[in-house]
Amino acid sequence: MSDADLRPIPRSPLYEQVVERLRAFIDAQELRPGDRLMAERELAARLGVSRTSVRQALTALKVLGLVDIRHGDGVYLLRSSRDVIPSLASEIAGSEVDHPMIWEVREGIEAQAARLAAERRDDRDLDAMRAALDEMEASIAAGGDGIEGDRAFHLAIVEAARNPLLRDLMDQLAELVDRTSAASLTHVGRPSVSLEGHREILAAIEAADGDDAAERMRAHVATSRELLAQPAAEPR
Repeated sequence: MSDADLRPIPRSPLYEQVVERLRAFIDAQELRPGDRLMAERELAARLGVSRTSVRQALTALKVLGLVDIRHGDGVYLLRSSRDVIPSLASEIAGSEVDHPMIWEVREGIEAQAARLAAERRDDRDLDAMRAALDEMEASIAAGGDGIEGDRAFHLAIVEAARNPLLRDLMDQLAELVDRTSAASLTHVGRPSVSLEGHREILAAIEAADGDDAAERMRAHVATSRELLAQPAAEPR
């Protein structure tokens, strides 16, 4: 086991940090269900946090059905590392749509997807993105929120990235992405602003400018996150 796999982490937010470190460790060690991770004491030492904090984090993971804590023996993996993300996503799906974890993951994954799409897209991908924005524009013009076109646009970008693992990850997070997008688009004026942001992203992808596409997607997601800190509009 390498120290790099479980390096000391900042104390806040501990639960999220511990989950991420455990995922990295599981992947690096190619552990399978039934394999032993380590004892609570060793885990605390490697992460640089108290045993009490580790115990609380492991209890949360146990509730998710990811690990089995055997006192005096260690922590055992109950499910494969590929199950960690969907399980965690399912748990977070019942929380607030402005949960920092959701937006941090969206910003990272979708910015990378936009970058890859700019480098790998073909004419069919561009047609799909344009059609999605046309659908979004028509919905907004009719007084709607454009959510279907929004969803289709982001999906078209992921498809254009030509990365099956990234697509699989986005599939696992689909419910969270839908909920955050829908919440953002309920704000007065947001659908039109979102549409314009999409057009800027599309322009960068059409120009095959990966850096610009990634930055515009990052800014788009960040703006949506900031908007959710404001009161939503009354239902129409």
